[in-house]
Amino acid sequence: MRVLAIDPAVRNTGYAVVEGDPRKPAVLAYDVISIPKSIPQSGALSAIRTHLANLIQKFQPDEVAVEGIIYVQSHVTAITMGAARAAALIAAADHGLPVYEYSPKKVKMAVVGNGNADKSQVAFMVRALLGLSETPPPDAADALAIAIAHLQASDPLKAKLLDRRLV
Repeated sequence: MRVLAIDPAVRNTGYAVVEGDPRKPAVLAYDVISIPKSIPQSGALSAIRTHLANLIQKFQPDEVAVEGIIYVQSHVTAITMGAARAAALIAAADHGLPVYEYSPKKVKMAVVGNGNADKSQVAFMVRALLGLSETPPPDAADALAIAIAHLQASDPLKAKLLDRRLV
């Protein structure tokens, strides 16, 4: 199975393309889609959708995994995060791909074993679990962690630990 994992945000969307067995996944690509603040939000959302559509065409994933909605205290932040998530979901829907979502706590639990782990712990474990030569940028590390969680949720032996929801 090949999965495109996405950590959506308007200015820095992390993505990862990972395939294979949950016990030995292969990383095909990862990076951050960085959108300058000089570009209006509508342009940023369009750029995210286009970039993800290009990744889908290039890597031909079987499924897409995204970080689920998280509780934030600011309604403005929630709306902005929701818009970035929508751009990712539309890119997947345009290609007929099933989309699964995972809460940040469950992703951290799958990768670190602690649902309250911080970003540096997630990045460290992602690097170790995937055998990467360098620590990925935080948003890309989050996307790689989402991919790991998705592969684990697809494994019948580990699926009970993660709530695999189809969006």
